[in-house]
Amino acid sequence: MWTSNPRGALRILARDPALVSRYAFGTQNAAFHVCARCGIVPVVTSLIDGELYAVVNVNSFDGVDPSLIRLESTNFDNENVGARLARWRRNWISDVEYDHGPL
Repeated sequence: MWTSNPRGALRILARDPALVSRYAFGTQNAAFHVCARCGIVPVVTSLIDGELYAVVNVNSFDGVDPSLIRLESTNFDNENVGARLARWRRNWISDVEYDHGPL
């Protein structure tokens, strides 16, 4: 489950950047940041036209009441890359800082 707020801000601080690996699927448009210790993917980022966008994994939050989470089913199977990037630009967090180097 992923969440974002396009008007929000996200500061990503890795305590040990050596334990964070990045994985990108087929189109290479998004980087999944994986914790080498536990295997959780807490954040996905995408560099779109020089601007960093992100979405966060709700399952990686501590102390969140599950009743506060609104579930929504989606299907993006027929979405092309241009439409996907436009959707991310509209919906993902647009004020993102990452502490361990260029993405």
